[in-house]
Amino acid sequence: MRNAIALVLIARNEERCIARCLDSARAHVDEMIVLDTGSTDATREIAAHCGARVLSAAWPDDFSAARNLALSHTNAPWRLVLDADEWIAAGAESLSAIRAREPGFLGLLRVDSVVNDERGALQHAPSWIPRLLPAGVHYEGRIHEQPAGALPRERLALVIGHDGYLDHAREAKAGRNERLLRMALAEHPGDAYLHYQLGKDLEVRSRFAEALPHYLEAHRAGEAAAAWRHDLVVRLIFTLKKLKQFAEAVELASHELERWSDSPDFFFTVGDLLLDWALAEPQRAAELLPQIEASWQRAVLIGERPELPDSVRGRGSFLAAHNLAAFHESLGQTAQAAQWREREARWRQAE
Repeated sequence: MRNAIALVLIARNEERCIARCLDSARAHVDEMIVLDTGSTDATREIAAHCGARVLSAAWPDDFSAARNLALSHTNAPWRLVLDADEWIAAGAESLSAIRAREPGFLGLLRVDSVVNDERGALQHAPSWIPRLLPAGVHYEGRIHEQPAGALPRERLALVIGHDGYLDHAREAKAGRNERLLRMALAEHPGDAYLHYQLGKDLEVRSRFAEALPHYLEAHRAGEAAAAWRHDLVVRLIFTLKKLKQFAEAVELASHELERWSDSPDFFFTVGDLLLDWALAEPQRAAELLPQIEASWQRAVLIGERPELPDSVRGRGSFLAAHNLAAFHESLGQTAQAAQWREREARWRQAE
């Protein structure tokens, strides 16, 4: 049996990147549907030129409503859902095997997001997100929408690139996302996931004091086993650090230590936290320096863990090695610094 696959996406003012998305998928799907929600640039024309069927609808202030409308325009048994700032980066050939399978599960794809760190350097953060949907599945949630239902989920070999979190792209959407998140929270004030997402939206724009109460509420009310818990804990430690609430951050890290004993991101972030505390309060340096080194060494010992949700690539290898090299250089320990520089270069070369 050859089950058709439709690429389905919603877009608005995406002339920068929509051709990249459509071109990456065209040879591997049976149809491409673009629901345009009010573009004033060349998005519609570019999409049509790439071979997509372009439809139009007014923006409903609801991502689920827009996605469900787009999905309603195909009868394909399988639907690959992408955003215009995403593209198939690897594993496209795996879609051929999907055609022979009955649509009874949600396909989890690795979405590899390129992000700016606090210094502006590029980092890669993969997440596993349900993006290959069988017919009949619909979305719920005004923003950061999710497929509804209890179908089993299966990780697939398809890898999706994403650059929509880079500073230039994120700022263009920041006001819209914050507004929708606040609307969603007004409708569901106790939703821990929405508090996490609003906290993240504020934090990535350096509005740390505003982000903190939302992160704290998400941490208090959210399920310990939630897929987004790992990212929440790391971001909450980082936010407390930026607000110079060092003791509170250390207390949180101590409470979470057992759960995240296999997370390089956790120990990398704890090392950064302790370093900032030592710089802010030099009288603590003698106590904190061994803990800083141990935290980054623990990250290296764990190694890369791309299966952890939102684990940043390099925190278990070259990023931690870079920090350790700088750490030993600051102490005049040139031999140890050189060793870590060599390891950093080797790991970066292997990227």
